[in-house]
This record gives sequence, structure tokens and C-alpha cells, in this order.
Amino acid sequence: MHYTYRFRLKPTPEQRELLDYHRDTCRQLYNHALRVFEKIPESAGTLNQRVRQVRDQLTDLKEWWDELNDLYSTVAQAAVMRIEDSIKALSELKQNGYNVGSLNWKAPDEFRSFTYVQSGFEFDSKNGQSVLSLSKLADIPIQKHREIPGDVTLKEVTLKKEPTGEWFASFVVSGKETPEKPVKPERCVGIDVGILKYAHDTDGTAVGSLDLSNERERLERAQRDLSRKEHGSNNWEQQRKVVAQRHSNLKRKRRDFLHKLSNYYATQYDLVAVEDLDAKGLIELPSNSRNRASASWGTFKRMLEYKCDREGTHFVTVEPNDTTKECASCGVKTEKPLWVREHSCPTCGFVADRDANAAWNILSRGFEELGVGHSESTPVETALPVDTPVSAKCVVETGSPTLKERTASAVSE
Repeated sequence: MHYTYRFRLKPTPEQRELLDYHRDTCRQLYNHALRVFEKIPESAGTLNQRVRQVRDQLTDLKEWWDELNDLYSTVAQAAVMRIEDSIKALSELKQNGYNVGSLNWKAPDEFRSFTYVQSGFEFDSKNGQSVLSLSKLADIPIQKHREIPGDVTLKEVTLKKEPTGEWFASFVVSGKETPEKPVKPERCVGIDVGILKYAHDTDGTAVGSLDLSNERERLERAQRDLSRKEHGSNNWEQQRKVVAQRHSNLKRKRRDFLHKLSNYYATQYDLVAVEDLDAKGLIELPSNSRNRASASWGTFKRMLEYKCDREGTHFVTVEPNDTTKECASCGVKTEKPLWVREHSCPTCGFVADRDANAAWNILSRGFEELGVGHSESTPVETALPVDTPVSAKCVVETGSPTLKERTASAVSE
């Protein structure tokens, strides 16, 4: 499997200019390659073959385009091969129901990254400072907040400039061995996601949603200030960076929460079952779309899936229809509006939190999907009360000891 490690770069002002120069040269090369590619008929071969025809012209281009000689060879090749990746991405979006157009040339502020493939980069240390040595570029200080395992192979590194002006390096690694998934999973959990409580699982743990109201308010104020500036002026550019920073802060806090929560479930269980929600369709519904978009259920599911694969945990998505209506004990459906937060079955008398009942149904469907046996205990015997749900602020670090303690205390009760 391939994994990505992302680190912040700390370039000097001179190195920032050099990074921008390489980025803009790659942008111009991409635009030129796209124009050449569009002139090649589809009958000339497959998508990959046509893109490679363009790439093979790089040697001739360097004879009259002096700036290309400043780029490392794989950087220039990656800029051209980006056309193939972009077309494939558009095709995938189209298959998923999105309206997409065609590739267009990139303006200076639209092309933000360039990539070293296989070679031309390495970690080094100079004067006690970790640096990223890049061929034909510079030795750039890097904030290496965690170590990359020594048993993996560095495949490529992508240097990206964020709208805030910050630079990051993303390393793609391969070769890490993944543990085998257990034939008979013992620690199993079903997770129901929502808005008031972000996640409610079958172990009785409820995690509150992340409160980003302050971040949104600061972003909206910054956007209003930007709208009052003359577009393109120095004041406008300064305020644009403030808006970009507000967006970045909100995004980082949300993704940090999702990373840590998904890591907890992937590392603590042998089987994780979640609903196969249509995140795009839910956002398009007429009411409460902002909160649904902010919840990022699709992102959480993707994070959970690849982390379960990494940890050797079974990951199962189930049909979401009627998980709230069905009784987890007897299976009888009971209509309940959204404001009813308790499940009370008129047939068998099973009473539980609405989300806890849904989580049990999700786990039961996960067992059926995976083809493993059900737990000997019934939801009536094992359903756990949640008097004090875990706050999103308590998800403070990877591994989430707060969640572990909450689960342990619920079981002891």
C-alpha cells in the first residue's frame, strides 16, 4: 500500500522565490503540453500513449526553452504526465454524477504544486536542522514532526504552496507491511454518525460534534472585510491572505479531529461497520446542508477505510436505509421524526438511545455483509447508557486515550 506523510517547509525568502520560479516553469510547461496533447487525435493511441508522445518531446523543447534546463528531469516529466492524471480524475467525477468540463490552461494562482518522482530528493541534516535536499533547487528546512519508518521506500515528493503562502512537502511511501485481517474478528463496533453527536457506537461511546462556530465567525468577518477592498490592490491582497488563513485554520481543525477519531476506531477494533452514506446527495438536500457539509461524513469514511486497511481491520459499509427505524432487538420498524431522540419498540419493549439503536443495526448488517457470526449477546443485554458523551475537544491525540477510558468505564458500569 501507499501512504502519504506531510511536513511543513520553512524556506528562506530566497528559497521561496526559487520555489515559485520552479512552480511557474512547471505551469508553463503544463500549458504548452496540454496544447500539444489536444492536437493529437484519439486514434493515435490510448490516453497514456498520447501523453507519453508529448513527454518524449521534452528533449527537443530544452534546446530552445532554457528555463526547462533548470528543472530536474523527473519534475518536468511529472508536469506533463499530470495531464493524464487530470483526465482520469475528471472521468471519475463524471461517473459519480458530477458535471465536469474539459482541461484548461492554468493561471499562475491555479497551479500550486510540482513533484519529484523516484529521485532528486532526500532528507539531510545541516547545523542540527532537518532539511529536504532537492536537486537543482535548494536545501530547504523542514519541520519533521514525526519519523518516516525506515522499512519503507520513498516513491515521490510533492511540493505545494497553499493559498496562505505556506509550503508543504507530501511524501508518498510504499513497502510498509500490513497485518492480516483476523478470520474471526472479536472486537467489533458499529458506528452511527450524526450532527449533534458526531459518532455513536455500539460500545456506548458518543462523541460530540466539533464546535467550529468561532472559526466560522472569524472567517465571515474576514470575508466581509475583503469584499470592501479594491480588487487587486495591496490591501486586497493582504486581506485575501487573511481569508485564506481563516479557511486553513478551519480545515485543519476539522481534519485533525477526523484523523484522530478514525485512527481510534481503526486501531482499537477488529471490525468496523459504518453506513454507506451518499454524502453528496445529503448535502444537496434543501435544509441543514451547511451542517451536513461541515460534518464531512464522506471524508471520515474514506479516512476510516484506508486506516483500517493499514491496521488489518475489517471495514464494512452497509445499506443506510431504516437503520434508525428498525428495532435492533426484534427488527420491527417504527416511524419516528427527527426530534424523537429515543427508540422505544412497541413490540418487544426495547428502549435505547436513537443513535445507539442505529449503531446496533449497522453492526448487525456489517456481520451479514462480512459473513461472520453475530455476537451471542443481544442489544438488550449489552446496550450501554451514555450519560456524559465524550466531547470533540477530548479527542486530543492519536490513539485517543479519552475514548479508551470512556469505553472502559461504560463497560465496568
